[in-house]
Formats: sequence, C-alpha cells, structure tokens
Amino acid sequence: MTQNRATAIGFIAVLLWALLALFTVGSAPVPPLLLNTLCFAIGGTLGLIWAGATGALPNLRRIPFKVYLFGTIGLFGYHALYFSALRLAPAAEAGLIAYLWPLLIVIFSGLLPGERLRSGHLIGAAIGFIGAGVLLLGGDAGFASQYAGGYALAFLCALTWSGYSVLSRRLGDAPTATVAVFCLATAALSLPLHLMFEQTVLPDTALGWASVLGLGLGPVGLAFFVWDIGVKQGDIQLLGTSSYAAPLLSTLVLVLAGVAAPSMNLLWATLLITGGALIAARASRRQKTLT
Repeated sequence: MTQNRATAIGFIAVLLWALLALFTVGSAPVPPLLLNTLCFAIGGTLGLIWAGATGALPNLRRIPFKVYLFGTIGLFGYHALYFSALRLAPAAEAGLIAYLWPLLIVIFSGLLPGERLRSGHLIGAAIGFIGAGVLLLGGDAGFASQYAGGYALAFLCALTWSGYSVLSRRLGDAPTATVAVFCLATAALSLPLHLMFEQTVLPDTALGWASVLGLGLGPVGLAFFVWDIGVKQGDIQLLGTSSYAAPLLSTLVLVLAGVAAPSMNLLWATLLITGGALIAARASRRQKTLT
C-alpha cells in the first residue's frame, strides 16, 4: 500500500468522526459509559467478523499482550477522559482543549524515526487550530478558573489520543485487526463503570437505536480501523493536521440536519482550517521532493 493511499484511508476516520455529534444527539438519553459499552461492542464484534472473513483471526493469538494493553488504554482512556471533561467544564471550552490532539500529532510526529517537522507543518497546524477555536468557542466569554479540573482532563484527553496515534506507528507490525480486540476490551471496561456510576437508560425510539448502531458502525467502529492504517502507513503529519476538519465537518452535518444554524464563525473556520491543511500538505510534498 502506498503512503498516499494509506493517508486517504486514514482520512475516512475524520469523515466518520464528523457524524459523531449528530449520532450522539440522536442516541439520547443513553448515558455516556453505557453508550460507550454498546458502541464499542458493536464495532469490536464487526471487527472480529471481518478478521475471520479475511483470515486474520488466527494472527491475533500471536500478538503480545502489551499491544492489546496499549490499544485498550488508548481507546478507553480517551473516551473516559473526554466524557469526564465535558461533565466538569463547558462543552465548547473543554472541546477546544481536547481538539489540541491534531496539533500535538503534528508536533510529536517529528520525533518519530524517519520523520522531519518542517515550518509549514507548524504553521498549518497553528492556523487549523485557530480555525477550530473559532468554530468551537463561537464568541463565548472564554475560560473560567472554576472549570480548571475539567480543562485539565480535556488536555489529558488530547495527550492520550495524540500519544496513541503517534506511538501506533511504533506498532506497525501489529495487524489492524487488533483494533477489534481494543474495541471489545474498551466495552468490557466501560460496562462495570456504567453499572457503578450511571443509571441504565436505553433508547426509547427507533431513531435512538439507529443512532447507537450508526455510532458503533462508523465513528466508534470503522473509524478506528481506518485510522490505524493511516497513522501506521500514511503521512502522519498531514493526517494530523487534516484532522482539524473533524469539528468543521461535524458542525456542517449539524447545520444540514437542522440541529445548528449557519454563522460567520463557520465561514471563518472553513477558511482557516482549509488553509491550514493546504499549507501542511504543501510542506509534506516539499519534504518528499527534497528526500
């Protein structure tokens, strides 16, 4: 598989994550950890079916335990921190801090063997981050000290996912089918926490169940498999910067669905995020030309 193709496959995850907010709204009133359990169980089960159909299932027995531990901590840790952050701090501000992960991916990737961080990557990432800030903050009053705990958890969330994504490159020999085990283990960890801390509330409409199924199939299912291919075999710097499209596309989906209204903030975010991605893409092409 070529690097360009792997990068394109990885970007499918960004497109799927654009549906995360819409499906999450539709899945109400299911509590977060129970939603985590249901969605990761769906994604993991389908992943095992795919592994069996492609003959990859026997290979999973030879994977070291540390790989499964790493992947489970990545998926479970990110979502546990994310949900907790949004409970302790306003969603827009906490979400902005959590969306530091694309910027951190671009920066951390420069530390990988064979990778070089160019000024264009940093400039593109910074412009994309400003665009994400315009989109997520939307002119609100800003940060408040009483939410410091939630902000800290959101920053740990960003560190967790960026670290997981970059370090996944070091696990390049581990087949993508291992993600199925990561998902099932995440569901297994989420269930007892749900039983301890949440009240069980299942969807009460067909739309609610369809949203849960959509989450398990896409943003909390297939997305992790294609993201694994992208970060292991693709241009991780370009992929990290282009991930700023996730909050933008998510908002566009909400606007088209009638959940959110269009605004000038959306227009400015579009220009900034697109411009940042183009700058980073040019830096990646120049780096390949020079090497």
